Amino acid sequence: MVQIEPAHEQPAGDRRRPPAGASPARRVIRTGFVVTAVALVAATFTYPLLWLVSASLKPRYQVFDNVLVPREVRPENYTSLLDAVPFLTWFGNSMIVGVMAAVTVTLSSALVAFGFAYFRFPGRNLLFLLVLGTMMLPAAVTMIPTFLIWQEFGLSQTQVPLWAHNVFASAFYVFLLRQFFLSLPRDTFEAARVDGCGYVGLFWRIAMPLCRPALIVVFIFEFRASWTDLIRPLIYLQDEALYTLPRGLKAVLDAFGQGGEQQWEIVMAASVLATVPLIVLFFCAQRYFVEGIATQGRKG
Repeated sequence: MVQIEPAHEQPAGDRRRPPAGASPARRVIRTGFVVTAVALVAATFTYPLLWLVSASLKPRYQVFDNVLVPREVRPENYTSLLDAVPFLTWFGNSMIVGVMAAVTVTLSSALVAFGFAYFRFPGRNLLFLLVLGTMMLPAAVTMIPTFLIWQEFGLSQTQVPLWAHNVFASAFYVFLLRQFFLSLPRDTFEAARVDGCGYVGLFWRIAMPLCRPALIVVFIFEFRASWTDLIRPLIYLQDEALYTLPRGLKAVLDAFGQGGEQQWEIVMAASVLATVPLIVLFFCAQRYFVEGIATQGRKG
């Protein structure tokens, strides 16, 4: 009989170890490379904003000198803007339209997404594919028919068409929210059903609080889209008192920029004021935004 001798364990002092200082050095180099790359990317994205703020504080003849630190600071550029155009009125109009558009599309898309995620019925997947198929339809195709519909209702010269179409949900947001709803444990909903909770309660009292990060992501996306939308205000708004900020910035550009008085410092000041709300919104909801993006598409 062949006897197999047990392998002798090497003494602790004979075990090979990596050379001292090699691994920490590699980590330092790797960290330095990552920090440098992130800093370069951040500087690339930040420079245009810094240039815009700097240009808005410069005299007219120094706007395009490509110097970030103004040699002469002119904060009166902002007061000149507010005196020349009803900028605060446009700001308020954009805020109202943006909030209405974001709230309506968030609620309607969440309702549709919850239906696709919770209920099991024949043809559910086919119907969901049809909803996603609407994303392939260019917006320019439906622009004129939509305008004619609003004109029939007598609302073509109001702000209602800028946000009311979101009552019928958005296919893109339905897709995002459905994926989030699918990640929720179904046992939670079944337990609530046993306790007598209805379908409205399942949606409003259980699903909505649990998917708050995803809802915030949808709200931010739609608010940004509405805040920067120019084509719809150009079509529907003719009264200056109803202008949103993109439509107002177009009027400022026509009056003080290209083809106007060449007062580019006024245009830059208007652009800065129009950008600030989006930056503030992102930083206020950054934690929820990152969490919602990280959990999108994850199905438990």
